[in-house]
Amino acid sequence: MPDGQIADSSSGPEGAGPTGPDGLEVRPPVRPLDPVDRDILRLLRADGRMSVRALAEQVHISRANAYARINRLVDDGVIRGFSARIDEERAGQGASAYITLKIVQDSWRSVREKLLRLPGAAHMALVSGDFDVLLLVHTADNRSLRELVLTRIHSIPEVISTRTLLVFEETHLEPDI
Repeated sequence: MPDGQIADSSSGPEGAGPTGPDGLEVRPPVRPLDPVDRDILRLLRADGRMSVRALAEQVHISRANAYARINRLVDDGVIRGFSARIDEERAGQGASAYITLKIVQDSWRSVREKLLRLPGAAHMALVSGDFDVLLLVHTADNRSLRELVLTRIHSIPEVISTRTLLVFEETHLEPDI
């Protein structure tokens, strides 16, 4: 593998992987992370294009050890992929909103598949509380957002109701590992 290339990963949706007979994702057992693994994750989160050579130097391990650790983190599902952080507004997606959805009981898998196909869907989560699903979307403008909510989402039969929360400003946080 060239020095500038860290590892290959699946290109599917985040968290998507093999499923068991119950339809739930099958994941490898969790291995504890040591301080070097955590340093690698911290550095890659800050700069996913960092070369293995530079990463190895910063965490004081050999390049071979760095390759092996990164590949293990990918194989274990700790690293789910490498991507760019996009400024949605500068990319032409000037309207962002969190949409809460109440859905028919036991319809999560069906609703999830339909929401995955929505243009601009950036993140979704099954949650507890007053609503069932939290969906983050980015659209070109408020007109497109209105179309997405009132036409696309409300046409999903399992959706009982929605509430749209416009995002005025975002700050992306980098949690400690």
